[in-house]
Order: sequence, then C-alpha cells, then structure tokens
Amino acid sequence: MTNKFKIAAIAMGALTLAACGDGSSGGANQAIRAVGSSTVYPFATVVSETFARNYPDFPAALIESTGTGGGIALFCGGAGADTPSMANASRRMKKSEFETCQANGVAAITELQVGLDGIAFASAQGGIDMNLTSEIVYRALAATPYGEEQTAKNWSDIDPSLPNLPILVYGPPSTSGTRDALKELVLEVGCKANPDMAALKEADEDRYDQVCTEVRGDGGYVDQGEQDNLIVQKIEGNQNAIGVFGFSYLEENSDRVHGLKVNGVEPTYENISSFAYPGARPLFVYVKNDHVDAIGGLREFLATWAESWGVDGPLAQIGLVASPADVMARNNAAVTELPALTAADFE
Repeated sequence: MTNKFKIAAIAMGALTLAACGDGSSGGANQAIRAVGSSTVYPFATVVSETFARNYPDFPAALIESTGTGGGIALFCGGAGADTPSMANASRRMKKSEFETCQANGVAAITELQVGLDGIAFASAQGGIDMNLTSEIVYRALAATPYGEEQTAKNWSDIDPSLPNLPILVYGPPSTSGTRDALKELVLEVGCKANPDMAALKEADEDRYDQVCTEVRGDGGYVDQGEQDNLIVQKIEGNQNAIGVFGFSYLEENSDRVHGLKVNGVEPTYENISSFAYPGARPLFVYVKNDHVDAIGGLREFLATWAESWGVDGPLAQIGLVASPADVMARNNAAVTELPALTAADFE
C-alpha cells in the first residue's frame, strides 16, 4: 500500500473543454484528474489502478491528495479541461462551495456517496487506552471548553479515572474533511452536553461555533497535515499519544495501532456500517457532468468506482465500509444517470 499513498505528480496543459469535446485527440488523451480528501485518496487510487488495467487505451487517472476543502476549491475553480473533473470528499460539499461552483461556471455536478468511514481514535499497540466520550474529547481538545480557559494538561484533569498522562493528540488540519467531521460528529456533540451552549447558539452563533469547534493550539492537539500515515507513525513512536484519522488507516495498520472505544463502542466495520459507532460518516466524490463525455474514460472511471464499492469489493478489503443497500442502489443508478445537484439539496 505504500505507493498508493504517494501524491501523484500532475503536469497538465492548459486545454479548453471545448477542444476536448470536439472529437480531436485532446479529449481522448486528457487524463482524468481527481483532487481532494486524503481519506478517500487510497480508495480512489485503487479505483484508478483497476481502471488502468481494464481500460489501457485511456491515460491513467491522476489522483491528488489536497484535503477535502482544498480539493473542492480546485474543483469549483472553473469548468475548463485544465480543472479537475472530480473532487474526493470526506464530508459533504457545503452550500457555500456549491454556490462558488455555480458562480464559476461549474453548473452541473453529480454527488456520489462511495461508502462510509469512521473517525477513529487510536493509540499504539500496548499504548494508552481509554473509553472516550464526545464530552471527554471536547473538553480535552477545545481551545475554550464551554467558553472557559483551557487548563487541562493531563487526561486525569478531565476525569480522575482517566490516565494521569499528558493530553497529546495528533490529527488532521483545518483543510481536511476529517477535521470537519471531527468537529461535527464529536466536538460539537460534546459541547452540546452543556445546556448553556444552546442559549449561546441562539444569542451568538459565531461565538458558539468558536467555542464548540475550535481546537486548542497549545500543543495538546498537533496538526499533522494531510498525510494520515504520518499520524500513525507519530503515535507508534509515542505510547502516550492518540491519533485521529479515518477507519481505513486503522484497518490497514491494525498490527501497529489499536482503536479506542467511543461511548463504549469500538471502531469496527460492523459498528460503522450500522452507525452504532458515534464517528461514522459518509464519503463522497463529486463529478463535473460536462466533463463526462469530454474527458476520455471518465464515464468508464465512474463505472469502475461503482464496480469497486460493494460489500465484497476491492475497496472493502482496504477499509471502506459499504453504504447501506438502498443508498448503494441509488448511487449505482447515479453513476449513469448523473443527476445534478441543486440549491434545494443543501436546504
């Protein structure tokens, strides 16, 4: 798997979409470019490898790990053939991002849910072990827990039953969809445990967002960039450290790290697929519909995604949790029908 986590080098000429779609060799020779989530990256890489084997007449797809936010920004930057055809995302596109796409001429976008993942908390094999809760994680990582000064240095400062060891959590940066999901699925849930936060949200929503989702910057939380493998290395080298990354990385490195329970629930395939695990989340890819027939092989590449995301498919073998049957059926149809998102989908 090592080579699958290397960021693809990208060298693309400045072509126009019209040139790609006019029957000239430009479209046939143009490589599919997908940018975005580091969590989706290994799955997209496997799909790309399968596509290259099955469709050797097309150029290999270029997969770039930029983080969800950075990838969607590139995707929404314009509609031309010099822009990415796809964005990989470990959270759903935001309404503001959709509006940016529309403003820049990216009018027709199809959303595909490729599967599920979980925000895993992990430590080294034989390292620190705790039964976490959303409230514990929030109180440990918030810059201003419940609006107060962050004074917790050790886990035992939060609860005497927790280890008397320094709080040290390695996690994703602010550009990452995993960070967004950490905020939404864990930190904000823990923040809401305090009933005063409901009143704060009603009175000052910006202040509420800051209090509930801003992480501490004093060394208790360490931003490790978009490469989740680096987080694995960091916690493997420090028995007292905890890492935050996608479930697929936990699965791949299960001989080196182990998952911590959240609310008594372990991060396992079964618990994520049933949403019993609190950090379960969907993963997405976004497609420019105007590129589908203009960029050679893109339609076949999308079909390869659908052929790969099943319960017994190759992506499940590297940690992707298959979507529920009804969701998968809907997305299997969307691969060929390409329904376009509308503003109403974000209401």
